[in-house]
Amino acid sequence: MIFLNILLLIVGMFFMIKGADLFVEGASKVAKAMKIPSLIIGLTLVSIGTSCPELSVSIQSALKGMNDMSFGNVIGSNIFNTFVVIGVSSIFVPMLVSKNMFKYDIPILIFIYVLLILMGFVITPNVINFWEGLILFLLMIAYTVFLIIRSKNEPQEEEKDDKPRKWYVNVLFIIIGLAGIIFGGDFVVDSASFIALKLGMSELLVGLTIVAIGTSLPELVTSMVAAKKGENDIAIGNAIGSSLFNVVLILSTSAMFSPMPIQMLQLVDVIVMLASAMMVLLFSAKKKEINRTGGIIFILVYVAYFTYIIIRNYI
Repeated sequence: MIFLNILLLIVGMFFMIKGADLFVEGASKVAKAMKIPSLIIGLTLVSIGTSCPELSVSIQSALKGMNDMSFGNVIGSNIFNTFVVIGVSSIFVPMLVSKNMFKYDIPILIFIYVLLILMGFVITPNVINFWEGLILFLLMIAYTVFLIIRSKNEPQEEEKDDKPRKWYVNVLFIIIGLAGIIFGGDFVVDSASFIALKLGMSELLVGLTIVAIGTSLPELVTSMVAAKKGENDIAIGNAIGSSLFNVVLILSTSAMFSPMPIQMLQLVDVIVMLASAMMVLLFSAKKKEINRTGGIIFILVYVAYFTYIIIRNYI
């Protein structure tokens, strides 16, 4: 049975890699054809698309009463998005942080994280209730509208498409790619969770590690592929946008389905998540980029955090 799950893990990763390749290519060409900045596409379409596995897992977990896994999945995914997705991608090519992302998107992400801490540990301690979920959901709508307005006001650079295709072919690439990402992610999560639970890991630890990493692999693969293709805005926009939508879309929806209890122990994880966003802001403050050295530091911080939560589970 474990051998079968290892096989499904490999198959899932293959689907995600090929799906991410098609998805990034289709999305970047649609962005250019519609004269929409690649950053906006990365922050919205690509981010929501690659967050679909987290959305599915978190809602299912909430409905089944597995709140530790639901909350841990989102927090763990966001920590992974910042430290590993941005970290690994910046090793391939420096992650350029645009002026608008530095000015708007990263501070908005930090604000959302602070709000989540206030909701879960101060205003209504140890729970995210329906009304708090609704507030987060309304913030998602407001942020999306803000992105649309921004896309219309930002100056467009004329970009020549060396390999133009019919619009419906690009849309087909996006659909097929997204299907590969989602189904591949499902295979990875299911098989990895089975193996992890066999090892006696707690529900919270599974959510923070195996499930979080599994559902974040689409973001990792998509950003790596985008970075290698020179689509830097999509690469970093995907990581930041996905983290933001994980909270304002996934946590909000899960909380509205079922009130989400939170352990005080998880305050440490949320603080690490907040610190990860602040590190992105700090590292990009001077040169508006995260270089290879910064990427290595991000990865080392994640390894330290990963080691901590493993030790915490067994003491």
